[in-house]
Amino acid sequence: MKQGSHPSVLRQKFQRWLLGARYLVLIAVVASLLVGAGMFVVATFDAISLIHTIRDYLFFATADQHATLRNQVVTHVVEVVDGYLLATVMLIFALGLYSLFIGRIETAGDGALQSGVLLIRTFDDLKDRLGKVVLLILIVKFFEHALEMKIDRPLDLLYLALGIMLIALSIALAHGKVGDTISSAVKPKSIQSEN
Repeated sequence: MKQGSHPSVLRQKFQRWLLGARYLVLIAVVASLLVGAGMFVVATFDAISLIHTIRDYLFFATADQHATLRNQVVTHVVEVVDGYLLATVMLIFALGLYSLFIGRIETAGDGALQSGVLLIRTFDDLKDRLGKVVLLILIVKFFEHALEMKIDRPLDLLYLALGIMLIALSIALAHGKVGDTISSAVKPKSIQSEN
């Protein structure tokens, strides 16, 4: 009788220890929150710098400086958006890890959690939310490079158009719209009219 209960006690202790090891994820949660907070601060300082550039554009720039300052303003806007998106990725990652490993985040009447924006139940939810924000960051980076692109030849314009088309396709794929569009385009007209 004692021999049968000994492995069971060891197994229970090991399982308790193993379950407690999930709290190691708190290290990643706290680090992600700190990095996210840091990115919010950096992006906010970039936004303040942008305001100064806009002020210079509006009040102190000569006619010759307007084109240069306008390009700087647009580039700064892209950098600010990029910084805030990266901070958001870290926040979503931290909330997702906490929700998956530690426990559900319970707040009374929190609209963001109730609407499902920050509600993460599975790794697929976490990957989906992070993937969409990372896609936004890549789109912003493409936009930043497109602004700086010198179009000297017709081929350069074609490359830009192809890049824009690939971005549109990636957005459609991320939102699951491509399969619906393709299937409705391939469907015979008689079946489409029945629906």
